[in-house]
Amino acid sequence: MPHLLIVDDDEDILSLLTRFFQSYGHTVSIAADGAEMFRNLEAVSPDLIILDLMLPGEDGLTLCKRLRVKSSIPVIMLTAATTPMDRVIGLELGADDYIIKPFDPRELLARVKAVLRRVEPDLGDAANTPIRPILLFDTWRLDVSRRELRSSRNVLVPLSGREFDLLLVFAERPQQVMSRESLLDLAHGTTHDVYDRSIDTQVSRLRRKLEPDAMTPMIIRTVRSGGYIFTPSVRRE
Repeated sequence: MPHLLIVDDDEDILSLLTRFFQSYGHTVSIAADGAEMFRNLEAVSPDLIILDLMLPGEDGLTLCKRLRVKSSIPVIMLTAATTPMDRVIGLELGADDYIIKPFDPRELLARVKAVLRRVEPDLGDAANTPIRPILLFDTWRLDVSRRELRSSRNVLVPLSGREFDLLLVFAERPQQVMSRESLLDLAHGTTHDVYDRSIDTQVSRLRRKLEPDAMTPMIIRTVRSGGYIFTPSVRRE
């Protein structure tokens, strides 16, 4: 079962969520602040982090940004913020999803399952599972099974779950004009809401990681009144 790391300075929430997720068979580690979170990450390898926005010391947005420099572990943000911009900023900094406090633990469980399905889909019977390809484009290597992006020098480029899902949609449909709505549906499912319309932000983040010059993108190009097009040829290995 998945191993969750829950980061929150509210002892009641930590206790509630620990008991709740353990009752569903999850392994749970907890942390009260960023320093304890990173100590946990050195000791264990969680499958997902549930990260509170308001923490003592560094806040959740700062911690998520630091985490994304070296890790692609999916993150669900817990936030009391109610404005669209606050939530878009969380997604922009690498969070895979968010949930607003107060929340029903069952909704959080559903979101955990949804994110983990995107990141590590159930392979079922290995004998009947097709091998997932490695996609090669420009100077990049996208390993679909490992959910890894590597450069021509084999340097791992950390991607959030949302960034990987979006890049995979592009790489599977090269040289096709894709509208923002179709990209959202294909990358994140049809359950996205109005706040998920941060597709431009996600494209911008991918460009900064893929393009030699993100201000003059050549890999993911904007199509006026159309959306985006992934320009390189893609081959499978």
